[in-house]
Order: sequence, then C-alpha cells, then structure tokens
Amino acid sequence: MATYRTHISIVGQILDSTTDEIDEKDGANITHLIRKANISHGRLSKILNNLVSQGLLEQVNSQRSCRYKISTSGREFLLAYKTFRNFSEDFGLTI
Repeated sequence: MATYRTHISIVGQILDSTTDEIDEKDGANITHLIRKANISHGRLSKILNNLVSQGLLEQVNSQRSCRYKISTSGREFLLAYKTFRNFSEDFGLTI
C-alpha cells in the first residue's frame, strides 16, 4: 500500500530544502525546490505563496528569477516540526 505525504510533511521538506546547500543571501530557486521536495510546479507555487504570506519564507527577486530563503520564524517552525516529528515517530505515530 502506498503511503502519501501529508501537507505538513511537504511544507517541512520545502523549508528544509531552502536551508540545504544554498547561499544564504541568494536563496533557492523554483527548480531546486521542485527537485528536493518532489512536487509539481503548480502545487509548489501555491504552497510557496502561502509560506511567504505567513512569513515562513522570504521571496528574493534576483535578476533572472524569484528565489526563496527561509526566515527566522521559518527556522523556528522547522525546528519545532522536526522535534515533534521525531517525538511522534518514537511512539510509532506518523504526522
């Protein structure tokens, strides 16, 4: 049986992808996020708009494309998410 990812786990992967191997001032481009989070462009765009409006990501406009970097509150959210995910996995629960 296939297991599907929850919306919160996809958000966690997107936020985590903005911290991986990315120059802090430049941010991650759309292609990088699509590959790392394994998600379609249409769905990613909706989630990115939501994360930017909530202040978890910052949109950086470069000369060629929009790039995204994690904000301070995004880092706090990601840390809390990972802590809770690890805690729930210790009890055999999935989130």
